[in-house]
Order: sequence, then C-alpha cells, then structure tokens
Amino acid sequence: MEAFECIKSRQSYRAFKPDPVPGETLQKIVEAASNSPSYTNTQPWEMAVVTGKKKDTLSQKLLELAKANAPTSPDIPAPASWPEQMLRRREEHGARRLNTIGVKREDKEGREALRLMNYEFYGAPCVAFLFMDSSLGEWSIFDMGLFAQNLILTAYSLGVGSCIQASVTEYAKEIKEFLDVAEDKKLLVSIPMGYPAPDAVLNTYRSLKKAPQEFVQWHG
Repeated sequence: MEAFECIKSRQSYRAFKPDPVPGETLQKIVEAASNSPSYTNTQPWEMAVVTGKKKDTLSQKLLELAKANAPTSPDIPAPASWPEQMLRRREEHGARRLNTIGVKREDKEGREALRLMNYEFYGAPCVAFLFMDSSLGEWSIFDMGLFAQNLILTAYSLGVGSCIQASVTEYAKEIKEFLDVAEDKKLLVSIPMGYPAPDAVLNTYRSLKKAPQEFVQWHG
C-alpha cells in the first residue's frame, strides 16, 4: 500500500480476529518504526510487545482493576480541561460513536461494557506498550508520537489494524510491575494490534476530521 493511501484510509480498530500476528510481521513493523525521526537523534522510545498467555494474564489483571474501579496512577495525567472548540469536537465524537454502535447515552451498562473492552485490548492478539525515561520532557513526547504514528502506519500497510489507547495507562504502575519495567520509565500509550474483524459494528465508526481550511494559514 502506498504511503498516501495508507495515511488517508487508516482508522482505529476496536474489534480483532483471534489470529496471531506472525513474529516476522511484528519484527518488520518495529524495524520500520525504529527509523522515526527524533530531536537530535535521541530516539527516546522503549517498547514492550505482549502476546499469548502473557497478554491474556495482563488483560485479566487490568480488567479486574477496572471493574473494581481501583485507584489509578497514570504517568501522564489526562487533561483537566479543553478549549471550547475541542471540547465540542470531543463530545460530538463520543455521541457519534455511541450512536454508530447502537448504545444510548443513558445506557450505563452498555457504556460500561464498552469501557471495559479497553482492558481486554478489544480482543487483539498483541499489544504494544510505549515507554520513555521519566527525566525526558516535551520534545521526547513529541518524538514518541512520531514513533507511534510510524508504528501504526507500518502495521496498517501490512494489513494489521491498531488502536492507540490512553485509558489502559491509568494502571501504569501495575503494568510496569507485571512487565518488569523500571519505575522511572513513563508509560505513554498502549496499542492493541491484530487483524481487524471485518463484520464488527465497532469497526464501522469513523471519526470526523477537520478540513485543511480550518487549521492552515497559507503565506506567500
């Protein structure tokens, strides 16, 4: 798949086939992502790829924590507020997504079931966790974003879908303990990866994007 088509057609997937992603395919994805640019070539990315029984055990642990509403400990806290325009987009996005999959806003059980699916990694056979050293700042977080984007685009070009998750990182402490990752590493995101389930309603939703005229100023 050429780069333009890959970028234009990529989407977040939230339902996967159980088929494992071959090790050589995962290796190819990571090798491509490792070519990402970074500030003065510092390459801050660190990564854990979890599959098989290890992934299932971690998923069960996180699911139990989420069901119990256990105290959270994200390394990067969620924003406390948003500018009005962004808040409006966020709320519209949430409402459209619920409508697409047939869950009403007042359906607390349905919404809770959707929330808990995060901790099951949406049934993906593989999940990647991205870390960086806690001493690093904004430029390195920007670099991590470049790495994550190249990771998911490479995966998509090979037929592997993904979804960048923030909610799972609420249990950063427990995840790092489970994966034997040092406490002084920041967990930024988790990324379930696998072959998308073609008939899943969850995969029919597409978020709306701003048109270029809404965010670009042309000079010259």
